[in-house]
Amino acid sequence: MARVARPAYAEAFEAVAGRPLVRLPQMAGRSESEIFFDALAFNGVDVRADGEQLLEPFSAALAQALAARRDDLAASGQLLPGATQALAAAAKLDDTVQSVLTGNSKPTALLKLRAFGLDGFVDFDIGGYGSEAYPKGTLLRVARQRASQARGVTFGEDVTVYVADSPRDVDAARIGGARSLAVASGRASAAELREAGADAVLPDLADTAAFIAQVIRLTGA
Repeated sequence: MARVARPAYAEAFEAVAGRPLVRLPQMAGRSESEIFFDALAFNGVDVRADGEQLLEPFSAALAQALAARRDDLAASGQLLPGATQALAAAAKLDDTVQSVLTGNSKPTALLKLRAFGLDGFVDFDIGGYGSEAYPKGTLLRVARQRASQARGVTFGEDVTVYVADSPRDVDAARIGGARSLAVASGRASAAELREAGADAVLPDLADTAAFIAQVIRLTGA
């Protein structure tokens, strides 16, 4: 999706910051707020004076720029094998709520999942997003609290599973009080994810039964 995200990012940055995006920071594995604050600094904008007040308008402008490119999102992106089936199967488990913990803002996350028909499996109102000023571990706790308040039940640490693909996410699960189900579909290998301390590791999401079995095992369901 980088081919679509980069020009959208440049368009949104210039609209909000009032100057062109000459240098784009490293984006992979980072939250939208982290990337934006670095982009401000790299392109001569006073982060301390203007960063916080520009973040929300930037997130809205980025979502608008991506929405204008929605057809390109699906064309340039990739739906991982088994992702749809895994979400659909997890949604059928009793008392299960699915959401996202992502570096994207809420509107951008919705656009990206909708491009691949995955948005219907996710409750976006209780998710954690990169436009919020929390590290991922804290954001996981915030998302769990939102879920508890929205559903009127307590989602404890022992019944929360964070499915992700990086050692950084494994650390976030530990800090945020969740079981980590790591999938070696990103840049990290299965060995690296195990070394990071993941509670369970899968090579991919192609085996739906194996995915569900790990979710059940990790939650004691």
